[in-house]
Amino acid sequence: MLKSMTGFGRAEITKGETTIVVEVKSLNGKQFEVNLKISPLLKPYEFDIRNIMQQSLLRGTLDATVNIRQNGATRPVVINTDLAKYYHQSIKTLATELNLPQEDMLNVLMKLPEVVSPATEQISEEEWQEVENVIRQAVADLDAHRADEGKMLSADLLLRIENIGTYCAKVRELDPLRKDKVRQRLEALLAEHVGKENVDENRLEQELIFYLEKLDISEELIRLENHCRYFKEILADGDPGKGKKLGFVLQEVGREINTTGSKANDASIQQWVVLMKDELEKAKEQVLNVL
Repeated sequence: MLKSMTGFGRAEITKGETTIVVEVKSLNGKQFEVNLKISPLLKPYEFDIRNIMQQSLLRGTLDATVNIRQNGATRPVVINTDLAKYYHQSIKTLATELNLPQEDMLNVLMKLPEVVSPATEQISEEEWQEVENVIRQAVADLDAHRADEGKMLSADLLLRIENIGTYCAKVRELDPLRKDKVRQRLEALLAEHVGKENVDENRLEQELIFYLEKLDISEELIRLENHCRYFKEILADGDPGKGKKLGFVLQEVGREINTTGSKANDASIQQWVVLMKDELEKAKEQVLNVL
């Protein structure tokens, strides 16, 4: 199974006068990073919330919001008057500069962040268990979204690596013809500049073998085929977090493609090398999305 790093998850529950809403959005990231916005009541549990998300989501850049809303007046509240005064002065100044009406200012102030907050900064263990359950539901929803996107990523990556394998087979077919071309070209040059009757055939054969060994790409093609096979094996295994491993294998694939291109010295083979490089770049872009 392969999973994407991008996705969105949401969960909500209402129990009595309390509504708990959790939203989690995930984007690409080399490590696990989370931008967490939580209700003040949950500050003592911030570390636990981060742990729950990291254990399940492993990697990516997350934007997570955990809100607890009181639907009634079951919990006493306090008003942060200093903060309200600060907001009031800033809004009043802005309204004056923009020539805007200043009616119903109190209603606006009461809705601003942290002006009104619960009188107690703690929740009970039972309430925390409810919050934890909702967080796990949102994380599971996000994980399911990642899995769905992972199926599309897997199909595309498999197509790219199979195309590289197909082009590699084309290069293998052309390789013997390339060697014949090199031999014929050298023999023609010697006949033109030295004369065919003056060529030492034994020495020519030795030099040809030495020259062709320097241009030999059979080892590169074997390694390239092995890397492609290994890439497909990784795609098929059950590890969900394999984006980095796939990226490392693609680096090796690219190394063999580049070496093949530099040693080929043949226009026909170079055309297939260009196509392999194109597929490789597309695969690299997709792997950046893999968990």
